[in-house]
Amino acid sequence: MKSYKYILAALLLFTISCFAQETPVTDPKPATTAPVAVDTTQPVIKPYKYNALAPAKAAFYSGVLPGLGQIYNKSYWKAPIVWGGLGLSIYSYTWNNKKHHEYRDAYKDLIAGKTLTGKLEGFDRERLESAQRFHQRNRDLSALITAGIYILNIIEANVDAHLSQFNVDDNLSLRPELQQNELDYKYSMGVTLSYQF
Repeated sequence: MKSYKYILAALLLFTISCFAQETPVTDPKPATTAPVAVDTTQPVIKPYKYNALAPAKAAFYSGVLPGLGQIYNKSYWKAPIVWGGLGLSIYSYTWNNKKHHEYRDAYKDLIAGKTLTGKLEGFDRERLESAQRFHQRNRDLSALITAGIYILNIIEANVDAHLSQFNVDDNLSLRPELQQNELDYKYSMGVTLSYQF
């Protein structure tokens, strides 16, 4: 039974392709002043720089003025979405607040014995109470939506700043790859992780 384990281990070790470091060959003689040709076909890879304060700065900017963190992250198309969402929810809040006060004042006038005039002339007590509750509920919901959009604006700016610094250059790659088995020439699917430095 143990011999099968050793044979299986040996097969696994010898069937995996391995790569080792290559030692550079150095010329014992120093190079003369002949110009060296630079390979222009290979892209020049810039060193990776991480700015740890960028997410905090983007979140701070979005907290001070909504949409400014998106502009700082150079996601210009997101700023009008933030402004539109906040503007629409603030407009909904003010309109429902105005309507709530209008129905509340009419309700107070009806209780005081005054006659209602204008578009609220035919309303009775129950309809005025119902209209007050409806606009009060929508006003409160609009306030919650405004606060939610404001908080999401800050969170989105922070997350976008983090993800914009994510290292996706050619030095680090994870990609699927097909490999042909050397024993039976069948293809097998695998994932290759390569890191070059």
